[in-house]
Amino acid sequence: MRRIVIIGAGPAGMAAAGVLAEHGERPILLDEAERPGGQIWRTPSPAVAADPGRVLGRTGAAEHVAGHDAFAAVRDRVDHRPRHLAWTVQNGEVFVARENETRTIPYDALLLATGATDRLLPLPGWTIPGVFSLGGAQTLLKDQGAAIGRRVVFAGASPLLYLAALQYRRMGVEVAAVLDTTRFAEKLRAMPALARTAPRTLSRGLGYMAKLRAGGVPILHGISALAVEGTARAEGVRFRDASGAEQRIACDAVALGFGLRAETQLADLAGAALRFDPDFRQWLPAADAEGRCGPGLYAAGDGCAIGGAEAAAISGRLAAWAILADGGAVVPGAERASLLARLDALRRFQRGLTRAFAWPAHWLPDTPPDTILCRCEGITLGGLRDAATRPLGPRDVNRAKALTRCGMGRCQGRFCGLATAEALADTLGLPLETVGRLRGQAPVKPIPLDATLAAEVAP
Repeated sequence: MRRIVIIGAGPAGMAAAGVLAEHGERPILLDEAERPGGQIWRTPSPAVAADPGRVLGRTGAAEHVAGHDAFAAVRDRVDHRPRHLAWTVQNGEVFVARENETRTIPYDALLLATGATDRLLPLPGWTIPGVFSLGGAQTLLKDQGAAIGRRVVFAGASPLLYLAALQYRRMGVEVAAVLDTTRFAEKLRAMPALARTAPRTLSRGLGYMAKLRAGGVPILHGISALAVEGTARAEGVRFRDASGAEQRIACDAVALGFGLRAETQLADLAGAALRFDPDFRQWLPAADAEGRCGPGLYAAGDGCAIGGAEAAAISGRLAAWAILADGGAVVPGAERASLLARLDALRRFQRGLTRAFAWPAHWLPDTPPDTILCRCEGITLGGLRDAATRPLGPRDVNRAKALTRCGMGRCQGRFCGLATAEALADTLGLPLETVGRLRGQAPVKPIPLDATLAAEVAP
């Protein structure tokens, strides 16, 4: 039996583990969390036992339950290792930290199902207490049944703004407004293509908007110059509406989301090639339709290509079949072809969403220079611009990191890396892809110093 390791127990990892188990393999499923599900199918804490139906709605709860039921059916045939942080990949081994210990796990095939995090745009006040990423706000609600505030503004450029706002409203939280940075006309232009590729998904999203409007939640499209006000805590947001008029909305919490950013550091360290995707404005693993990134290396889910929960689960199944096929097994041809077609439609739908919810790159020239860019190191947007415009200043993000420390902090550039690249390209007047990407560095996430030292002295 081959040693197959899966990193990540979200929809992609769970689905892949299920397929492999059904075909007689016993994959090792590593995950940071205590319970499987990832961010999208997160399992509520047993101490809270939040009702998934109330938080997620009927459709979301049905998908959540189905995914967990399918995994539960094969769980005794999967070597599931929770609270295991995979922090680097080298020479056919995964380095894993658990509490203050580290160990290596060799593999014959490695499937990366690392998911994605929120993509954030630096703006005035985004580091004030009470400001959360959109995913963080959802995680708190799903995991603990708790809200980030009593009167919350949801702002940014993401279809998840409407889903999260609706989830909060279902839990009795006052949603002060949904502030969308993309003009409504852009959404209308994207609508025909979205309807052709995934009509059910589009209908669901439009339903979220309709329910919020029916509940009296203000929805404003095409807003700009967004800033959070407050000192000890968020007290409100100010912005310009689509007409250019200045507005202010009082609140005690803000959830920000500007799309998703794929977790690609482990793919980089494992040897996968990364290529620039102009639609998502980021570097993604170069994988074939079934997730192959190289000999013995596979990727699935949002860490490979942004697509959402259904696409992640489908890509996990396809990647598992690719692992089996590459090992000489016979895989189901008709079902494989059907899932490939569905995955293609879902991913084309996500590309359409990048136009309906466009990254507001045009904001950067007008963003105040004292705006924090890298919160770990306290580097401002003006500090980066000053470094970039000096003689022999940086023209790629890795050089900018060396000169300014952007990306050297606790998050290792996971949250400021894309924004740093955008700001550097804007300052220099260069195409975004020419400034490159931050190279993957181990450890990809913070681990105890004891674990690092143990790894260095291990034979």
